[in-house]
Amino acid sequence: MAFDARDKEIALDSHVRYVDTGTIGKVIDIKTQDGSDWVKIDKTNLWYRSKLVELLDEKDLKKSYDSGNDELDIEALKEKAEKLENMQMDSSVAEGGG
Repeated sequence: MAFDARDKEIALDSHVRYVDTGTIGKVIDIKTQDGSDWVKIDKTNLWYRSKLVELLDEKDLKKSYDSGNDELDIEALKEKAEKLENMQMDSSVAEGGG
């Protein structure tokens, strides 16, 4: 028996969201190893600690898939980070009013 980040019981075929990346998937396997519970998600075929996922109910699942946010766009985040790193700071850009 595995429990999510909010202490809700996770069952096989439940839909969960990995809280660090927003990846959503269906639980296809559950195991306990070295005192920690793990769930395997179909979308990535990876194991996640159950305390790092949150169980989704029907309204959360529908909202996530309808908005197209079923996973995080890593490449877009990398591009955004590069732009921020290359930005030059200039103290003369803005002046105080008064």
